[in-house]
Amino acid sequence: MTIQCEILTQERQLFDNEVDIVVLPGLEGRMGILPNHSPLLTVLGFGEVVVRTSGEEEYFAIGGGFAEIQPDHVIILADSAEHAQEIDIERAIEARERAEKAMAEGVPEDPMRYAQIEAALRRAQIRIDVSRRRAGGRRRRGMEELRSRGESDNS
Repeated sequence: MTIQCEILTQERQLFDNEVDIVVLPGLEGRMGILPNHSPLLTVLGFGEVVVRTSGEEEYFAIGGGFAEIQPDHVIILADSAEHAQEIDIERAIEARERAEKAMAEGVPEDPMRYAQIEAALRRAQIRIDVSRRRAGGRRRRGMEELRSRGESDNS
């Protein structure tokens, strides 16, 4: 038995297929969704979505959003999302560095600007984590360069 899963952002549809299980990053922890799940509408946190079909898994980094769960389908409406294989780890590291620099310069008096910087930092970090864990991200920098900057595949 399977469940239909769609992963969408405002810009595009990333995934649409029948799967055996969907694992989501809920605000209070990870949730596993199987066929015939009770209906549920939930807020998603920053994290990794895993979909498994016939033993094969696909991974997505998402930056918040919502999930509508019905017994026969899951619709993930993500604020931002990328398939692990699409992640450009160099770009994600640069985004994290920019956000860390902005945070180090001091907390902006504008709460909205602070929230934007914090979200950018969280989004960059989850992209890095998913890419490294799944070894699917595009890696333009050699491992020697990452190590020289104090970063490794085991972080």
